[in-house]
Amino acid sequence: MIAIDKLCYNSKLRYENAGEKFAFAVITLCICVMGRRISTSCIVLAVTGILTVYKGGIPASRYARYMTAPLAFLLLSTAAIMVQVSQTPLDLFAVPVGGWYITSSSASFQYAMQLILTALGAVSCLYFLAFTTPVPDILEVLRRLHVPALMIELMLLIYRFIFVLLHAASAISISQDCRLGNKDYRTALKSFGMLGSVLMIRAIGRSNRLYDAMEARCYDGTIRVLSESRPPKKKVICWIVIFDAALLLFAVWRRWLV
Repeated sequence: MIAIDKLCYNSKLRYENAGEKFAFAVITLCICVMGRRISTSCIVLAVTGILTVYKGGIPASRYARYMTAPLAFLLLSTAAIMVQVSQTPLDLFAVPVGGWYITSSSASFQYAMQLILTALGAVSCLYFLAFTTPVPDILEVLRRLHVPALMIELMLLIYRFIFVLLHAASAISISQDCRLGNKDYRTALKSFGMLGSVLMIRAIGRSNRLYDAMEARCYDGTIRVLSESRPPKKKVICWIVIFDAALLLFAVWRRWLV
């Protein structure tokens, strides 16, 4: 099982209504992206982090480690916005290199921070949903929202095959290690190529066997999955409406009225 799934099934919010969690995550994400302000993003980061770590029981160290992955990518991608090479020094800092300057301005730095925090806020909303709601429950919410059945079935099959292929890749990798398949860089590259080719062949074979098994069980074009139905709580719905309405008003005020 993937680590995110383990954390999800052990979350204290696991048995809360999936529709409530889905609505909170999606609406908050949209407001965060629409607002695109540092203050709005910080509020979203703080609230989703508290709900995920303290209410959901996810270890803070694990949550921080998962947040560092998009943070590292964002820092590298916004470096070109933040730092410039120019013949004229800018107001934030300027490092002379010959007749040129490696420099940055306060406006570009603020814009880069705005992009980073907005993206992190959106990621934190998705992490809240992923760490508290199993995939079958999310697919059930999508079904109730009348998402096309074909798309839901593809998502379910892809989710299933992630575990199958990870298990197969792990077994092949262990077998290669036992046969000194990674003793040096050249051998490791060759082993990695062989692993990819074998994994592709096994994936196609397993998909064919899966379809045959579904046909043998009277598959009629729809995959039916049992889901647990939990009634929504009026108190939780009220808190979601109050928070997102306040966040929306704050985002509108910060973006267009200030």
